[in-house]
Amino acid sequence: MTRKQPDRSMSAGLTRRGLLGTATAAGITAAVVPTRALATDNSTPGAVIVNAADSRYLDLTSRGYNARFTAAPDSIRLVHTTAQVVSVVQEAVDAGKRIGVRGGGHCLDGLVDDPDVRTLVDMSEMDAVHYDPARRAFMVEGGATLGHVYRTLYLEWGVSLPGGTCPTVGVGGHVTGGGYGAMCRQYGAVVDHLYAVEVVVVDASGTARAVVATREAGDPHRDLWWAHTGGGGGTFGIVTRYWFRAPDATGTDPSTLLPRPPKTLLKSTVAIKWTDLTEAAFTALIANHGTWHARNSVAGSSYDSLHSVLILYNRIQGSLVLNTQMDGTRSDASALLDAYVTAVVGGIGVPYTDGRSSWPWLKTTLKDPYDTGLYNRTKSKGAYLRQGWSPAQARTLYGYLSDAAYDGHAGILLYSYGGKVNTVSSTATALAQRDSILKANFTTYWPDPTQDDRHVAWMRALYRDLYADTGGVPVPNDTNDGSYINYPDTDLTDPAWNTSGVPWQTLYFKGNLAKLRQVKATWDPGNVFHHKLSVTAN
Repeated sequence: MTRKQPDRSMSAGLTRRGLLGTATAAGITAAVVPTRALATDNSTPGAVIVNAADSRYLDLTSRGYNARFTAAPDSIRLVHTTAQVVSVVQEAVDAGKRIGVRGGGHCLDGLVDDPDVRTLVDMSEMDAVHYDPARRAFMVEGGATLGHVYRTLYLEWGVSLPGGTCPTVGVGGHVTGGGYGAMCRQYGAVVDHLYAVEVVVVDASGTARAVVATREAGDPHRDLWWAHTGGGGGTFGIVTRYWFRAPDATGTDPSTLLPRPPKTLLKSTVAIKWTDLTEAAFTALIANHGTWHARNSVAGSSYDSLHSVLILYNRIQGSLVLNTQMDGTRSDASALLDAYVTAVVGGIGVPYTDGRSSWPWLKTTLKDPYDTGLYNRTKSKGAYLRQGWSPAQARTLYGYLSDAAYDGHAGILLYSYGGKVNTVSSTATALAQRDSILKANFTTYWPDPTQDDRHVAWMRALYRDLYADTGGVPVPNDTNDGSYINYPDTDLTDPAWNTSGVPWQTLYFKGNLAKLRQVKATWDPGNVFHHKLSVTAN
């Protein structure tokens, strides 16, 4: 057990919070909490209630990453235990109040900060991380951030998860959306390491309870676990705890049950000035980058540990950047990195700088690369790429990004993908995209709320024109593979911007949609947990 966190488990027996739970050590039987008693039991500590008159209200309602959206619930419930979550959910259901859930706060669209949300469950105080010997897995509470999880797992046991590269992202939304990051080419997606979830659900009678569901083949609740491996957060219930163990792990030694990061990372930062760029050079860059990843995204290659992001900043920001890192303990790391940089930028015919450095793994991983400062209003979109963008698409991007009149801080981020992620069946988890080579995140930022419409319109037009051949969206085909639910984009639901005829749910979930709907009907028959991009039962 960790030496820093209190025991907040609901394992069989009396916990330090004085709560009784009924989860079995194997984690297969549902843990059912007598919720109505909890709501009135004076021996049970309740959630902290913060309403609009409270001085803390503004802090808790403005925690979201995107300042375009601000929550305005009747109350915020700061929870500390699963039992408290059950009680809060029961109270909201009984009162007919819409529920929203906040973990780390990085939701890029208005899914959590929806004006219809009346009870906002804030998970941020539920951040414990410890090893659970009964399940041979690491337990992480639903309010923990990735940085906290990485630091604790690494310092205590020398292991980590192949999760995202932004340490302030919350585990809750990240994992339930599928999750990926710097180690995914070598070890797979974060959900490939998800062993179990504890979820507060509401049955057809309107009764809230906590259920533990695992990936074990004999678990009668396995479908609930499966839905949380890419079906998106805020759809089936509130996840209070996650357990992680690598799919091929054996034994009971915690230091062998999750991936072990490299001691050091060799890093490269390539910069190409916009003043040196031409349309031909930009097009060649896109082509080279896509070609390299198409040839080097098979699991087991010498480039498994490579993680890169090609950031196509717009002209006002001065340069394009290619950031790359890989296992610095490899004897051939420098040569491999040289070859990668040369393949991507060496032949485009313009000068570039290439800064190299070596960093300890944890220090690199805990550095936040996405602090936008005053530029805190944003519009984002996403896409999976089975092949690199075509020359015509590159020219479209060049036209938008080279426009000196556009003053937003835009960036099209192309993340390396593939490798071990693509060795898993598309139906093994709810994460359906299992043969892509790149992942794209389209972003633009600005500080002035009076300019929202102009900047949103710019991003919408870029995305529409980039995917003009497929109805303005990345319809799954030989080159596209839909989008990523953790880059939520409500425009996909709008026929004015999605003219493809392909439903938005298919763009996110593909062939897994039917099963996700079945899980929704089973575990949330009253649609208690929903938002603009949540799975529906029909």
